[in-house]
Amino acid sequence: MTQHSDPEETDEPDPVGGAEPASLDERVRQDLRARHLASDPVVEVPLTTGQQVGRQALAWGKEILTIVLIALVLSFLIKTFLFRAFFIPSGSMENTLQINDRIFVNLLVPQPIGLKRGDVVVFKDSQGWLSEEPVANKPSGWLNEVATFIGLAPDSSEQHLIKRVIGMPGDKVVCCTSDGKLSVNGTAITEPYLFPGASPSDTTFSVTVPEGHLWVMGDHRNNSMDSRAHNSLNGTGFVPISDVEGRAVVIAWPLSRVGILGNYPEVFADVPAPQSESVSSPTPTPAGP
Repeated sequence: MTQHSDPEETDEPDPVGGAEPASLDERVRQDLRARHLASDPVVEVPLTTGQQVGRQALAWGKEILTIVLIALVLSFLIKTFLFRAFFIPSGSMENTLQINDRIFVNLLVPQPIGLKRGDVVVFKDSQGWLSEEPVANKPSGWLNEVATFIGLAPDSSEQHLIKRVIGMPGDKVVCCTSDGKLSVNGTAITEPYLFPGASPSDTTFSVTVPEGHLWVMGDHRNNSMDSRAHNSLNGTGFVPISDVEGRAVVIAWPLSRVGILGNYPEVFADVPAPQSESVSSPTPTPAGP
C-alpha cells in the first residue's frame, strides 16, 4: 500500500508577497496609536485667581482706552464743526446769561444757517472792545487749555464777546420813541429779555447798519459796552458778520440754569424789511433826564 506524505512545513515566507502581512500590521498599529492620541482630551491648566483678574483688567483697560479715544475724537470734531462751549465772564447779558454760565454755540450760524434779529451771538473781538469790558474770574491752567482745545471745557479766553443782534444789514435802529422804546425800521419793539429795571438805552442814537455788519446790544443795557458805546468812542460799533463764531443755543452749566436760549422772534415779527442799505451812523448823545 502506497503512503502519500504531506509536504513539509517550513517557516520560509511565500516568495510572492510574503512580507505584506507584517507591513500591513505595522501600519494598522500606527493608525490605531494616532487615533488614540488624537482622542485624548487636552488638559487645560486652570488659571489662578490673580491671572484671571489680570486678564480681565487688561481687557477692560483696552475697552476703556478705546472708548476714551473715540470720545476725544468725537468731541474735537463736534467742537470744530458743530458746537463749541464758551464761558460767560461778565454781566452784560444778565439776566439771560449769568456770570460763570457755560453755554454751547451753534457753529453752523451764520453759515449755512443765517442770522436773525434777536439771536444771541458770540463774535471775535477784532475791533478791540474787550479793553472796555469788565471781566470776572475765569478758569485757567494748562489742563483747562487742553480741555478747551479738545472741546471738553468752555472757551474762557478773552478773545470773544456775546451780545444780542438788534439790527441786521440795512436796518435803521433808533432810540428812542416817545415811550422810550427802540425802533427798527420805524417799528417800535418791546424787549422782554431786558434786565429788570433797565431801560432800552441810556443814550439816544440813530444808525443804519452797513452791509455785512450787525448792530448788537447787551440785555443788561446799563452794564453793557456794546455797539452804542463803541460807535460813540471810535466808530467801531458795527460788528462784521465775518467775526461771528455762532449763535448761543444752550446754557449747559450750572445744572440749575440748564435751558434753551431763545431769540424772541415775536419781538421782531412786525419789523419790515430795510428800505436802504446806506450807512448812517451819527454819534450817540446822552439822553436827557
